[in-house]
Amino acid sequence: MAVLTSQRIKELYNRYRGINVIFSKEVIAVTGMETKHIHIKCVSSFYPCVVYASSFEQAKVVLNTKSGILGKLGQSNNALSLRYCFRHYSTGEQVVFFIQARSTGYAPYNDLPDMALFNVQYSQQPPDDFIEIIGRVFEANMNATRRKEERIMPIPEIMRKLRLLTKDAVVFIDGVPRRCILRDISFSGAKIVMVGVIKFLEGKTVGLRLDFDDPRESFNVKGTFVRTEMVEGRKDLVAVGIMFNDPVPMGYKVRLSDYMNTVKAV
Repeated sequence: MAVLTSQRIKELYNRYRGINVIFSKEVIAVTGMETKHIHIKCVSSFYPCVVYASSFEQAKVVLNTKSGILGKLGQSNNALSLRYCFRHYSTGEQVVFFIQARSTGYAPYNDLPDMALFNVQYSQQPPDDFIEIIGRVFEANMNATRRKEERIMPIPEIMRKLRLLTKDAVVFIDGVPRRCILRDISFSGAKIVMVGVIKFLEGKTVGLRLDFDDPRESFNVKGTFVRTEMVEGRKDLVAVGIMFNDPVPMGYKVRLSDYMNTVKAV
């Protein structure tokens, strides 16, 4: 179900093959991983597992050692296959595949009885779908560093490609929602226009809510007012710069990255 070209898949694989992604709640949501359908298959048996982290070459998987997996690994000379299941971000369809692999050892996991973290070395290049889905996270992190200051103007054509629902946004100041209009956004910050008084806004810690479509998502990005200036010809309006705090939501980074990958880097 891969949407990217074979050349693009190859680029992603070669660029990020040795980098690990940890499957935090944010990454699970962004990738569409369906955690209840992830299993290790060994010989003819299936064992529920949790993928803690993965690269394009290996994974770290949490398993119950009392499940019988150790005996099966002994029978198979440590050969296994890891069953992945995702809901594809573009089509919404369920994507299921196996990656052939070998267990290269395990260690106790977080002092939990009978739970162990297994090192799993892939025996083959993962399917294109896996490279596309996980590569999207790697690309977002890279773009968030390399193109962090690149500003995106919310004009109609760009909003459509970015799937930004509206340039009318909400900024939360001391927990109170205030309407504002986006002038630009980036990985590192945003500029908004709102009603207010400069001396009461500078240095405030805020949250900027941004709404996206297809699929519908909202992100409350935390930050600080760092620059304020009057709007020419409007005594009641101020333009305010927001510097985002780390960590910036992964879903937001992916949204900007998907758009920026269609635009030549400056």
